[in-house]
Amino acid sequence: MTSRQWTLAIPLLLVLVTLAVFWQVGSHEFVNLDDEQYVTQNPHVRGGLTAGSLAWAFVSTHASNWHPITWISHLLDVTFFGMDPRGHHWVSLLFHAANSLLLFLVLHRMTATIGKSAAVAFLFALHPLHVESVAWVAERKDVLSTFFMLWTLWFYVRYARSPSLLKGLPVLVFFALGLLSKPMLVTLPFLLLLLDYWPLGRFDRSVPVPSGPVREEQAVLPTKKAKKRKKQTARPVQAAPDPEPERQGTGIPWGLVSEKIPLFALSAVSSVVTYAVQQGGGAMSPLDAIPLGTRLGNALVSCVSYLFKTLFPQDLAVFYPYPSEIAAWKVVGAAALLAALTLLCVLFRKRFPYALVGWFWYLGTLVPVIGIVQVGMQAMADRYTYVPHIGLFIAAAWGVTDLAAGLPWGRKALAALAGVVFPALAILTWSQLAYWKNSTTLFEHALRVTERNSLAHTNLGVALNRAGKLEEAASHYREAIRINPNSSGSHFNLANYYASAGRKENALHHYREAIRINPRYTNAYNNLGLMLMSDRRADEAIPYYRKAAELEPANAGILYGYGIALAAAGHLPEAVEQFNRALALRPNYPEAHNYLGMALLMQGKREEAVGHFRQALWLKPDFTQARRNLEQAAGGGSLRGTAPPSRGP
Repeated sequence: MTSRQWTLAIPLLLVLVTLAVFWQVGSHEFVNLDDEQYVTQNPHVRGGLTAGSLAWAFVSTHASNWHPITWISHLLDVTFFGMDPRGHHWVSLLFHAANSLLLFLVLHRMTATIGKSAAVAFLFALHPLHVESVAWVAERKDVLSTFFMLWTLWFYVRYARSPSLLKGLPVLVFFALGLLSKPMLVTLPFLLLLLDYWPLGRFDRSVPVPSGPVREEQAVLPTKKAKKRKKQTARPVQAAPDPEPERQGTGIPWGLVSEKIPLFALSAVSSVVTYAVQQGGGAMSPLDAIPLGTRLGNALVSCVSYLFKTLFPQDLAVFYPYPSEIAAWKVVGAAALLAALTLLCVLFRKRFPYALVGWFWYLGTLVPVIGIVQVGMQAMADRYTYVPHIGLFIAAAWGVTDLAAGLPWGRKALAALAGVVFPALAILTWSQLAYWKNSTTLFEHALRVTERNSLAHTNLGVALNRAGKLEEAASHYREAIRINPNSSGSHFNLANYYASAGRKENALHHYREAIRINPRYTNAYNNLGLMLMSDRRADEAIPYYRKAAELEPANAGILYGYGIALAAAGHLPEAVEQFNRALALRPNYPEAHNYLGMALLMQGKREEAVGHFRQALWLKPDFTQARRNLEQAAGGGSLRGTAPPSRGP
């Protein structure tokens, strides 16, 4: 096949193979880790894309993140597919396929190579470590931000050939869209400097910037002087070899930095906003919880662990528990290995510039998620390799090709290697995808391949509870608490189990433990208030409902329960205020209309009460209590001096 035919065939094959390997994800369910926060139990997202939800996307810090473009993506999913998980999964898969295609096109455009660019794209498309980013609906931000990152690179190559404000504008726009999808891209300006060094050759402008597509695999765009010579001599264009690495400059030209000041400014703003939002949302672990020394040790070990999992993708889990302690030999060994690899890349940068770029791409893009500023409870995560892997794959593809070039049977060796590696990755990815079918399969697998995994026990318990296996679920909650006594979610779920079993004091104890551990646990405050109300302890319930309402002022259900507690305690004006707030958020809320009518009738406001009873019945014709209240109010009866039943939402 000719080069042109390959450049047409590879993208088609790449997309088809990616879709085929990941296709089973279309039959998967939502999982109970973050999917509920992002989609299934998020009232703003469940309504689909509206003017109100669009505005919410740009102001919300829900889930301790500010990523409006990601929210808009989920809103569009719900608009088109509702709560059918298949559509949500297919959209993520399409983004992954598009990213794999874009990666090939960008590398081909930057380097004018076909085979090596294709190898990187297939490794990216098929590696099992990327299953998490594709199969997890809540991680839409991974595939979405990478999509915009690759478009940023595409337009940057265009800009690098002939810099101008007009050509730089798309670079800025797509970078901003990427940051608004996931702020992990804050190191992208540094990546562009790496690409300036190689393959763009902008550290020394005597090295031409590649143009694609070309007639031969390693051709590059001639310089302006070469173009003039071409016109003068009228000779046919000949494919030029890769630029001599020795001609690369060693210092960073200031002009390459200064042109990226707008990009660095966007990164700085995104970093500040992200830090403030995640700290304000309680997502960051304080230094007294995880000391800096432990964080540094875990960061070093994780960098090496990612390398080993890249080579041997086994025992992959949705969650890797943070170690209680890290052996000194692991930290020292990891530091030594990373230092040695870094030193080799620097020393041989002129001979193997792609190794330097690929290695620092890997390290640099890991910095925001390596855990120095710890967000979440995980020691590491498969999804964090989605962008960093590109650097490793570039170094591997170019390095192996160079190694094979010196062998008489090099081409056959490369073909054999590809014939083994790519099918093996496809099989491993297909197998890993099967664990993501639902929450039960996902967390059962996590427990098999990890140790002391409190989160996996908790979330498996939730899945079992929803399947009606209550005792089995409770045993997992207890095991989670045994492993991690400060697991607020485990205490909350065990409290719910005790509440359903009628063991109120046990339930109250664990709700209070959940709040002690996580003072921003809205649902724990709400359920504790509900439990106290079921015991007719309205005065005790009010402070918990008040706190829940402070934490989630836009939650109509919480405001409704708060109103009931206030009314039961005799605080009728305050109760009316909360019912009205709930109805402002959810006008078609029959229970809130009914209780508002009761509170108004107790204050002697008969006509207003009748209107709300009628509205409740119009919304819910079989609402017996509202019908009885309407008959009493219309017949001249009064609820004055009585309190609404002490029930929660």
